[in-house]
Amino acid sequence: MPRMIFVNLPVTDLAASMKFYEALGFSNNPQFTDHTAACMVWSEAIHVMLLSHDKWKSFTTRPICPPTSSEVSLALAMDDRAAVDAFNAAAAANGGTGDINPVQDLGFMYGRDIADPDGHVWGPFWMDMEAMPTGD
Repeated sequence: MPRMIFVNLPVTDLAASMKFYEALGFSNNPQFTDHTAACMVWSEAIHVMLLSHDKWKSFTTRPICPPTSSEVSLALAMDDRAAVDAFNAAAAANGGTGDINPVQDLGFMYGRDIADPDGHVWGPFWMDMEAMPTGD
């Protein structure tokens, strides 16, 4: 079996969250989706499990972070700057918040952080490895 990651996120409105992630380019895997959870696929290796609060609480007794906090920032490599900008625009147009942090433009690397409707932070970025400073 290939190494994969399943990111579990608590969400307040499962249907709205599914719609949001679909607008960002994720697809739904109905095999792992029901009225309490939805599996949203980014790639063969990256899946996001959207969990209702009740479902989330069946995994842990730790409290769910409020939408104004940052428990983790999940970075997604994009093909180019335009893809980063499109991801940001799609987030802002579909219930999320674009540019929650200052735009990062280092020339060789470009990123714009967004928050989903529940405040989960995603950092789409593009990097040109050939243009990256060598540190000499």
